[in-house]
Amino acid sequence: MKKLLTERDVIDAWRSRRFQIPIGPHTVVTPAAADLAKAHYIEIIKASPSSTIVSSASASKRDVDSKIVIGSDHGGFDLKEELKQYLMELGLDVEDVGTHSTDSVDYPDFAHAVARKVAQGHGSRGVIIDGAGVGSAITANKVPGVRAATCHDVYTAKNSREHNHANVLTMGSRVLGLDVAKQILKAWLETSFGSGRHEKRVGKIVEIERQYAK
Repeated sequence: MKKLLTERDVIDAWRSRRFQIPIGPHTVVTPAAADLAKAHYIEIIKASPSSTIVSSASASKRDVDSKIVIGSDHGGFDLKEELKQYLMELGLDVEDVGTHSTDSVDYPDFAHAVARKVAQGHGSRGVIIDGAGVGSAITANKVPGVRAATCHDVYTAKNSREHNHANVLTMGSRVLGLDVAKQILKAWLETSFGSGRHEKRVGKIVEIERQYAK
């Protein structure tokens, strides 16, 4: 008998502050449940490696694991172009949502574009560059499912991933040089979420977000 994983199961996991949902070999995941899981950064994981059924959420996650969405305003354009090349050298798939020149633009437009794609599952993580990194983080964090962190050194980059499960990194082009920005980006990409006690705390962040959701 096949088991059905529905939106209700995902909501229950979210409320319980769980970031993974294990499924059996014959579990069928509804499209709505898969979309909701992606939106809340919840992994749907097959319990048995011999299973022939793969959930759409798991398949989608594999597709975006190596994809980074990047964006910047005019002040961050030059650094964005350098970091975009660096990401490709690391073997990652990069989607650039702009801006595409140094002509003056508004940073919230591009921060929102990156955050929206990450929240919708079109990229595993996002990177945003503006003058200081702060405005873009504020904007990105308005998007449900996004946890954006402004990082100025390797320590804050690692901490944001291990402790806060950050899925968007923001940096300031007027604060950082290229070499330091690369070090921050590499450390951020290579650090995994620490789970354990951090999972409970990030769960509380998610719960606060839920309280103010429309």
